[in-house]
Amino acid sequence: MSVTSIHLGYHVTDDITHLSAFYREALGLVPRFADGTRWAEFQAGPARFALASPAEAPPGARGAMLVFACDAMDELRTRIANQGGVVVQERDMGSHGRTLTAADPAGNLFQLYSR
Repeated sequence: MSVTSIHLGYHVTDDITHLSAFYREALGLVPRFADGTRWAEFQAGPARFALASPAEAPPGARGAMLVFACDAMDELRTRIANQGGVVVQERDMGSHGRTLTAADPAGNLFQLYSR
């Protein structure tokens, strides 16, 4: 069991409203889902791109974040730790799925997502 795909990428921002307009108008991205000033998600061809408020992001996250879809989060949590990574946060979003935020050995944050 392992990562199955890149689920989505997102930018952490304090101004979802302004950046949503930018990505819609400048790049023509199609809005897919929005949660007020907390989250805005766009379709970009077969992939998805989102904007997240600091409240929706892991503590201290800024800039770009990759989210990997996975089918065995518990197994990957152990493998991350065994390879020198650190689990930073886990979040159960009910019917929206679960996320696990981790840092690689160089300190780069990434997330795993499982429905």
